[in-house]
Order: sequence, then C-alpha cells, then structure tokens
Amino acid sequence: NAMAAADCSLYPDWELDSSTSSEIKQERRLSASQRRYYSFCRRKSFSAFVASKRDSSQGEGITSWCCCGQSFKEHPAIHKHVARTHDAEIQQLTQATYECLLSQLEKESETQHPNKHKAETADISAWIPDTSHISEEQLQKGPGKVILYYHYCQLEDPHVICAWQKALCEKLHLTGKVRVATEGINGTVGGTTTATDIYIKAMCSQPLFKMDREDFKMSDGGADCFTDLRVGVYKEIVPMGVDPDVISYQSAGIHLEPEEFHKEVEALLAKGDLCNDTILLDCRNFYESKIGQFIQCLAPNIRKFSYFPDYVDQNLELFRDKKVLMYCTGGIRCERGSAYLRSKDVCKEVYQLKGGIHKYLERFPEGFYRGKLFVFDERYTISSNTDVISECRYCSCPWDQYKLCSTRFCCQLVLSCHSCRQDGNTACCPTCQTKERDQRGVSSATPHFKEECECTDGRPRIPQDV
Repeated sequence: NAMAAADCSLYPDWELDSSTSSEIKQERRLSASQRRYYSFCRRKSFSAFVASKRDSSQGEGITSWCCCGQSFKEHPAIHKHVARTHDAEIQQLTQATYECLLSQLEKESETQHPNKHKAETADISAWIPDTSHISEEQLQKGPGKVILYYHYCQLEDPHVICAWQKALCEKLHLTGKVRVATEGINGTVGGTTTATDIYIKAMCSQPLFKMDREDFKMSDGGADCFTDLRVGVYKEIVPMGVDPDVISYQSAGIHLEPEEFHKEVEALLAKGDLCNDTILLDCRNFYESKIGQFIQCLAPNIRKFSYFPDYVDQNLELFRDKKVLMYCTGGIRCERGSAYLRSKDVCKEVYQLKGGIHKYLERFPEGFYRGKLFVFDERYTISSNTDVISECRYCSCPWDQYKLCSTRFCCQLVLSCHSCRQDGNTACCPTCQTKERDQRGVSSATPHFKEECECTDGRPRIPQDV
C-alpha cells in the first residue's frame, strides 16, 4: 500500500526537516496519522527536489549538485541551501504530494473495503441518544472520566459501527481511540462524567454488543487526556499481528475473576522459590511493566504486543508443562495472547485475569500489584498505591513519571526526575541527550541528526528468557 513506501531507507537524502512555522501550525491541525503522512510527503518532496539538482554532466563516481548558479559537492551543503532558499517551493510540492497520497489511500480503502459505502447510507440515528434535555455545558465542562472497554463479537458491517461511534463520540464531545473490526470493538475515550455515562448507556443499549456496565473500566480524567478522536476499522481490535481467523479469541484461556486471580497469586507467593510449576506472565510492553507489575511475575522485555507471538515461539520451553497466569491492562491482550499460547499445546493450564489490572485494582488497591498502571493517553499512569518500583534514568532515585524524550523525532518514554530535568537531562539515552543538546537554539532550517536511539538499538527485538 501507499504507506509501504514510507521506509526511510528509500530516501537517503532525508537528513533534515526545515518545516516553516506556517507548516508546523498546519501540521498541528492534523490528526496524528495525517501528520505522519504530511511528514512523509515533506521528506519525499525535499528528496525529489534535491535529486532534480544533481549534475548529470559529472563522470561516473562523482556526485555534485547545481542550484542557483552554485555548485555543491556534499549532501549537507546542498541540503542546507535548499532548506534556506527553496522552502516555498518545497512546501508547494509537499502539499501536492500530500493531496495525491490522500487520494491514493482513499482509492485503496475503497478497494479493500467495498462495503464502506454502507456506512454513508446506513441509518444510525436510532443508535444516537437524545441529549436535548442536557446542556452543552454539561457535555463539555465539569468533572470527567476516561473509560476503557472491549467486546468480542461478530460484526457484519464494521464500517457502519465505525460511523455510529464517530457520530456518537462527536455528539458527546468525547476524545480518544476506538478500533472496530469484524471481530468486535475496543476503545478508550474521555469526556465529562455526564458524557461518558451517556456513552456507556448507548453502548449497553446496542443490541449487537449485549454489554453491561461491568464491561467498562473507569478512571478519573476527561477529554483533555487525548489529543483528538480517532475511530477506524482494522483487521484486529488489538494489534497482535496474527489473523483473527487463525487465532481466535474464542480459544482464550480460562477467565479468573479478580478474587480468584488474587488467591492464585497468593498461593504462588506462599510457595516462594519452591514454586516451579506456575508462571505469572505479564503480556504488556516493557515500559508498562517497568513502572508497575505483580510481585514475582515474568515481564517480557518487548516493545510491542505484536512481538508477543514471536516471544512465545522463541521461549516455548519456558512454558512447557506449566500453569500460566496471564494479565494485562484491561484484559483484551490476554484474550488472544492466551489463545496463541494455548495453540502451542505446551502449557498444562492457561488462565487470564478477567478485566485486567484495572478491575483487579478496583477490588484490591493494596493487593499484589505494586506501582503504577500505565495507560495509553496523556496521563501515562494511574495509581492505587504509593509504591514506586522504578527509578530515574540519570540519578537512580525512585521515579515512575514518564515524559517523552525531548529529542525531536524520538518517541521513547523517559524516566527523569524533576532535579535531573532541571539539569537538562530530558532525553532517553546518551545518544539522544547529545542530539538534544546540540539542537538547542538551532533553527528548524538546519539539518538534524539521523533518527537513532540506543534504547531500541541495544534491545533485542525478541528476548530469550529460557
């Protein structure tokens, strides 16, 4: 598809980003995915413009560029010249390329989802609650909540559900993310207490889902916990990277209520080192388990849930003839994660925490889960106990409040305490810290370092835990 062409290796000349302030303002008005597309087009346009200035009269093995009556022998020199002199032309090329890409994506979407037009003609008005008795102020101002939920079920027309979700959330002024697929729905949205309550009632009234209030996990927050609203149709409602038709949620492990799971963990801890037949498995990402986890758990050092199947494959002996107790944030990753583990036919038993850590902490705020619970919104964490199990990246003092790496183009999270941040230690690793320091006070028209980070370079994609 069109985004397959976004591999930076195809454009070796992408060594700077000279976005003007007007472009930056424009990008901030776009959604996260649109910003990625626009950035892709910006770099592609810049690369193409530089390539057009290449001097073809030079002999083989000699590279130079001619522009504005000047000759340039090195990449940084021609890049700097183009960034400073031809920014308006690059911006025009970017806009044209961006519009072309959006058109291409739309055509691909129509080809891949031939039933999408049903969403435009389907009557979803019956599923939209009447809010005429509620003021707009109640929907937009006041105490708020963030709700987390998922529901597996067969959906014949996910695009219709997607259209309904978008209309419903917009009417209630909710922000967040909702994934819809033929296998069900998964979402986390934030808004006022009034708005989120109406949303839950609308979801419970939807005959396709047959949900009740117990299916929703709630925490303090609001619409400002998310930058925007994103609702879309996907292959999976949680991205494990395995076709749902091959590994289905219907093959999941045995669900344990929080009380049952608590007793299992209690029994495991009572045995101590003598327990060698049970594994308490955290199937979240490393940065989640780093700041909070169950006592005596196995927490794989993986970056994405899509790495989990490979992790299982490469550590099968670890699970052989074991009873496995799995958990995740809200329960959804365990549904298909446990199904994948069971498909390997090596475990004695596979259980999973129903409702995830969220529901467990509602029942046992001072239980066997210690530290913070990572959440995928602007809050990063929520807590039910005061334990701090992680430390500052720089001074090693107890610390568990994440911030994004301060280096441009790095998406890593960093644990840096107030004192260290005041000293300028705001990056995720020495490489990024050096880049961030060198970029201070430098205008956006100057070259930036190639994106690289020790945090990812030094970590094996699939760790061996056997």
